[in-house]
Amino acid sequence: MADKISIPRGTYDILPDMSYKWQYVTRAFRDIAQIFDFREIVTPIFENADLFERSVGEVTDIVEKEMYKFSDKKGRVFALRPEGTAPVVRSFIENSLHKSGNIAKLFYSGPMFRYDRPQKGRYRQFYQYGVELIGSDHPYTDAEVIALADSFMKKLGLKGYRLEINSIGCSKCSPRYDESLKKYFGLYKAELCPDCLRRLDKNPKRLLDCKNNNCRKIAENAPSILDFLDNECRSAFEMVKEYLNLMNVEFVINPRIIRGLDYYNKTAFEIITDSLGAQNAILGGGRYNTLIKDLGGPDLPAIGFAGGFERLISLMQLEKLSFGPEPAPAVYLVVLGENTIPYALEICYNLRDKEITVEFDIEKNSLKAQMKAANRANAHYALIIGEEEMDKKKVTLKNMTAGTQESLNKEELLLRLNSPIDNR
Repeated sequence: MADKISIPRGTYDILPDMSYKWQYVTRAFRDIAQIFDFREIVTPIFENADLFERSVGEVTDIVEKEMYKFSDKKGRVFALRPEGTAPVVRSFIENSLHKSGNIAKLFYSGPMFRYDRPQKGRYRQFYQYGVELIGSDHPYTDAEVIALADSFMKKLGLKGYRLEINSIGCSKCSPRYDESLKKYFGLYKAELCPDCLRRLDKNPKRLLDCKNNNCRKIAENAPSILDFLDNECRSAFEMVKEYLNLMNVEFVINPRIIRGLDYYNKTAFEIITDSLGAQNAILGGGRYNTLIKDLGGPDLPAIGFAGGFERLISLMQLEKLSFGPEPAPAVYLVVLGENTIPYALEICYNLRDKEITVEFDIEKNSLKAQMKAANRANAHYALIIGEEEMDKKKVTLKNMTAGTQESLNKEELLLRLNSPIDNR
C-alpha cells in the first residue's frame, strides 16, 4: 500500500462548504475597489528574490526568516511572493504605467507565502487582498485609501474592529526618532530578546513591533514618533485626519504603529480587532514615497494596504455575519427510466443554456433515491421526467419547499423557472 500523501504543514484546503464564503468576501472586496475606481492587476506568485530583499528590507522577519527562496536550473534565485506591494511596483515600473499621466489606482488578491511557524490565524500559504495608489502625495489620497478599507469592513457588516492611524515621519525627521529609540531601548539591553538586540542599531522602530511580551512591556514607555515629526509631516497628518472626518471614517491615533516593512513613511494605519487573540490585525498599510525610485522607477509617491482573507472570514464567523445563501441548484433533474434520458438531457442542457443551475446524478435511478438527493442538495425544484412526461412532451415540476407540483411544457417551464422562487 502506497504511503499517504498529506497537505504541506502550514497550508489548508478550501473545501466546497467554505468556498462560497471565500467567493463572497473576494467579490465584496472587488466591488468596493471598483466603486473607488481601482483597477485589478495580477502578478506572478514568484519573483526575483532581489525584489523583496531591496524593497522589504534586509533587517525584517520576512527576508531574514520567512521568505521561500529557491534556485532554478540556471542558478537564478527566485522567491515565492511574501507580500503584494513589491510585485505591483515592479510591474508598474516595468510596464511604464506612469506614462499615462494619471494616478495609478490598482488592486490585487491572491496567495502569498511565508515560512512562518504555523499557528491559529497564521499560515505558510495565505491569501491577501490589497490596493496601491501611485502618483500622489496629497493627504486626500491617504484618506481615500483608508476610507476604502473602512468601506470594505462596513460592506461585510463587521462591527468589532477599530481603525488606528499614525504618522511615522519621513527621511528628514525619522533619524532623530531612531536615535531617541536607540537611547531608550539601550537602557534595557539586558532584557531585550535576541531579535530586538540585533535590530537596535539598524532598525530601532522594529522594536515597537516586537511580539515578545517583555519587549512589548518595555516599548510601552518608549518615545512617541508624534513628538519628532517635522512641520511637513505634522501638517500632512493633520490634513489626513481632517479628510477622514469629512468622510465620516472613525479612527483613533496610535503612535506605536510603525508597520513591519522598511519602505513605509508618513501615514501608517491598521484595522484591529480584539476578537482573534494575538493575531489582531485584520488589515494594515501606509505610505511608501521612496520605494518606486529605490526599485529603479520614477520618483513617485504611493500609498496602499493589504489584508488577509483568513482573519476576515474568521471575524465574520465570530460575529455570525451572513456570507449569502449556500450554493444550491435551482433544479434537480429526476429521471425515471433509461428511455427518458435523451429527452431529459435535452431539457437539462436547454435550461443550462439559459443559465439555470441544474443538478443531475446519472448513478441514481429510483424515484426515492433521486428525491432524497434533491432534498440534500437544497434544490428549489425537482424536475421529474418519466415515460408519461416524455410522451406528452411535458415535465413535472415539484416545488421542494411547498411540496406542490404541476405539469408544464417547455415554454411554461422556462417562464416558471425565470420567475421568483415562491411557495406555489
